[in-house]
Amino acid sequence: MTAIWIQNYDPFQNQVLSTLAAAFPILLLFACIGLFRLKILPSAIISLVAAFGVAVLVNRMPGSAAVASTLYGVAYGLFPIGWILLNVVFLYQLAVRRGHMDILRQSLTSIAPDARIQIILIAFAFGSFLEGMAGFGAPMAITSALLLQMGFRPLDAACLSLLGITASVAFGSLGIPVTTLEQVTGLNGLHLSAIVGRQLPFFSLIMPFWLVVFFGGFRALRGVWPAALVAGLGLAIPQFVMANFHGPWLVDIVSGAICLISVAVFCQFWNPRSYWDHEGNETPPPARGSASVFQRGTLAAWMPWIILTVVVFIWGMPGFVRFCDDVRVIKIPVPFLDGLVQRVPPIVPAGAGPEAAVFKLNLLSASGTGILLAAVISGLLMRFRLREMVGVYFATLCHLRHSLVIISLMLAIGHVVKFSGCDAMLGLALALTGGLYPFFGTLLGWVGVTVTGSDTSTNVLFGNLQKITAQQIGLDPYLMCAAGTTGGVMGKAIAAQSLVVTATATNQSGAEGEIFRRVFPHTLALACLMGGLVFLQAYVFPFTAMVRSIP
Repeated sequence: MTAIWIQNYDPFQNQVLSTLAAAFPILLLFACIGLFRLKILPSAIISLVAAFGVAVLVNRMPGSAAVASTLYGVAYGLFPIGWILLNVVFLYQLAVRRGHMDILRQSLTSIAPDARIQIILIAFAFGSFLEGMAGFGAPMAITSALLLQMGFRPLDAACLSLLGITASVAFGSLGIPVTTLEQVTGLNGLHLSAIVGRQLPFFSLIMPFWLVVFFGGFRALRGVWPAALVAGLGLAIPQFVMANFHGPWLVDIVSGAICLISVAVFCQFWNPRSYWDHEGNETPPPARGSASVFQRGTLAAWMPWIILTVVVFIWGMPGFVRFCDDVRVIKIPVPFLDGLVQRVPPIVPAGAGPEAAVFKLNLLSASGTGILLAAVISGLLMRFRLREMVGVYFATLCHLRHSLVIISLMLAIGHVVKFSGCDAMLGLALALTGGLYPFFGTLLGWVGVTVTGSDTSTNVLFGNLQKITAQQIGLDPYLMCAAGTTGGVMGKAIAAQSLVVTATATNQSGAEGEIFRRVFPHTLALACLMGGLVFLQAYVFPFTAMVRSIP
């Protein structure tokens, strides 16, 4: 029987050197993409080799476990993440081939002729609504494809979609990040939801303004700030109410829908004085399009996305997931890894069991399967023959092969970093910041999502560390666990799979590095602002009253 390997969080017996070694693969990845301007595929390969080397040579992880964690990450990159991307792009390609995306563009133009309002409507409002039903990149793939079809430049479409859902990720996929945090820490989920709901609404309010400034500078904002304000309030207020008085499950769906409707209705009674096109130029007021949502052709163009919304909502319901998993789910323990890696305090409580490494092939309950069903139903309604759909699917798979490889490599890096203990080493280093921990603990969430690509995964990795560190320093553990979640959402835009998903959806495979360089300073700035808010909530009145007034 293979012996259990116990993680060592200070292999050099020097906190600084050990932390630098743990950070090396991630820093190398950022340097390759941002400084050396390498494409993301060679950057991912270099970073994976570095992560593997640190795991085996520095942390003394058994080579068999390092190989197993690499393969586990590759498999997870293909399923469920690659499975979602493949089927979303398949649906998009079906709509393109029937000309429905052209009609959809006309419909959206009739509602919001100004490019700046289209950004608010699609990237922010619709993206938040979709995030409430399905995560793992599906909302970004859909909104970036829609923005591209509207006429935005591919780079703008990708970046705006990445930033647009920033304020919604913590409550994504029916609140899974928060409910997972509850399971990991043993803290009350409704209390956690309330704290998150007293941090994110500030950013929900400012993000429409941020997106417009990102697109065209402050000059662009002057003409549409009323619409940005309506959108910000339309998301922030319902987000606060749902998170505090209902729970985490329907926050994004309700707030996203209210935001979407609010902006659409507001634009029926208000128009900017000057209009901007998709190149960022002022144009004369365009004639309102005649493509009403209720016209037969327009309704048909919207139908695939309506079907997708309904199906993904059903697929995300906990009861439906449990039913599908009871019918058929294949659980494959990863050889040389499952139950053979032991985390130790303070990362986990004393007496915790070894790490599980089980690949879950839940084809029935996977979000990607629901998306595939929506695509097939939509294809039949669009009068595609089954043979035609198979041909489109195969063409989509060929188109995405490069992206699927990159996603798999990036998830491999994340899994090696996790199982080798490098993630814990980084977390422990940030935990040494003492009174500044509210700020740096928030950035720990940002680092975690940047590496893993998932707010849920980051809560699994660092949730208990946040709780224990807060208790040792004398901070509210609810505040810091929530801060790890809200700080984490700011890293979603530069997570590797997010970059690949949006680059693929906007036909820019190979341009992930350029997207990263443009988005990175904004995500870092947002993470620092969130860290500042959490610091104020920890120490400064009246911000402290915001988190202490929860029953």
